Amino acid sequence: MPDGVELRLVQRGDAFAILLEETTLMSTLVSASEEALATMTAQRLGSSDAQQWLIGGYGMGYTLRAALAELGADASVTLAEIVPAIIEWARGPMRELTAGCLDDPRVMLVDDDVAMLIDAARGAYDAILLDVDNGPEGITRLDNDHLYSTRGLKSARRALRPGGILAVWSCQPFPGFTIRLRRAGFAVEMVEVREREGNLGAHHVIWFAQNPVVEAP
Repeated sequence: MPDGVELRLVQRGDAFAILLEETTLMSTLVSASEEALATMTAQRLGSSDAQQWLIGGYGMGYTLRAALAELGADASVTLAEIVPAIIEWARGPMRELTAGCLDDPRVMLVDDDVAMLIDAARGAYDAILLDVDNGPEGITRLDNDHLYSTRGLKSARRALRPGGILAVWSCQPFPGFTIRLRRAGFAVEMVEVREREGNLGAHHVIWFAQNPVVEAP
């Protein structure tokens, strides 16, 4: 990673996992909550033309592939991935899992920090999906803390269109994050999701923070 932290891709049979030292950050054996990050965001946004989404972190692509399945042909998804090896693994040993999603014409891949895109945007996105760490209490990069700070959350709100949604994935609840989102001006819903299909496995958390629609006077 840019700050020197080392990630490893490991394979056993048909299963893959990405490790930080001995901690499993993601695995092909558990993907339901990453998919829910996209599908539940789409449900809350409803159908509209030419939606613009920003996804922070490719991981193993479950969120991206779920988003593309939900969005129309006129949608656009900007994918920010700061770790080049993640994309190399996706196009290399995990190419069958990737299933061509990185080459979808709706996808624009940006090899940079998602925080840079958020800070530069004003009313640009219908949805911003963040799965760049284990949650608001990050463990992979100290720089990720900016995304979840009050300042970072206010930047995300400015980057969203009225009614747009910031969706944040976490491996566990984080005390105070709901309050922090509300202080940034969002309407907030925290939802527990399971890591495996069939409502199985560990409990993960997704925050859906909606940018209020300002009524005209």
